[in-house]
Amino acid sequence: MSSQAGNSDTRLLEIVGDEISLIVDLEQGSRISSLTWRGLEFVVQPRPSLMDWGWYAMVPWAGRIKNGLIKDSSGREFTLPAGWEPPHAEHGYGFYSPWIKTGPASSRLEMPDPYCPAVAEQRFEVQGNSFRWTLEYAANGCEIPAWLGFHPWFLRELAIGDPAHVEFEAERMLVRGSDGIPTGEYSSPKPPPWDDAFTDFKKLPSITWPGAAKVDLISKSPWWVVYTEDQAGVCVEPQSAPPDAANLGISGDHHIELVLNFS
Repeated sequence: MSSQAGNSDTRLLEIVGDEISLIVDLEQGSRISSLTWRGLEFVVQPRPSLMDWGWYAMVPWAGRIKNGLIKDSSGREFTLPAGWEPPHAEHGYGFYSPWIKTGPASSRLEMPDPYCPAVAEQRFEVQGNSFRWTLEYAANGCEIPAWLGFHPWFLRELAIGDPAHVEFEAERMLVRGSDGIPTGEYSSPKPPPWDDAFTDFKKLPSITWPGAAKVDLISKSPWWVVYTEDQAGVCVEPQSAPPDAANLGISGDHHIELVLNFS
């Protein structure tokens, strides 16, 4: 691996490769606060809401959960925090919680109630023009459904080149209700702008900034959420299950990887 990792500041991870370098802010959700490739910055920088900048893990759920309500395997109902975008619970605990440094390029989060004693771990690796991001969740006896995702905020405009263009081919997307939550119905993909969950991919997503760069996104995740309604950034998010998955009767894996290939 052609990278060096480590920092005396326990609040940060700095990973430096030949082509790609990144900074991970452990205190603010173990989020990637900077990723540069050949000197170009790709990460939306801090904005008022922690949901709206950086690249972060979504754990122990990805996307919205309707009204913040979820049931465990025995049918007991739990109310999850819904303060970020009421009345729904957004993106899990990981994106706003401090994580613990476990190595020069890894971090760990112990889940609060009602998900305690579950834990999550992240790992970051750069090699040449590729970046690999790994997230794992261990339930440790917690019987509340969990599914995972990554939420990278890519800059819509880099320092050079034209604005970002997102390209992919999927067979189906979930229909969103007026509350922004999937209804459980499917349709053929609609034209952009998007804030939607897609599945059954024929071609995985890529983002091109003509005249500057291209990023191919590779993941085995069956679901991707694509968001293009923001002027500053675009989000292309692999998820092991879609938003509100548990209430839709959809389960998701507890392991997810995303590889970004830059060119």
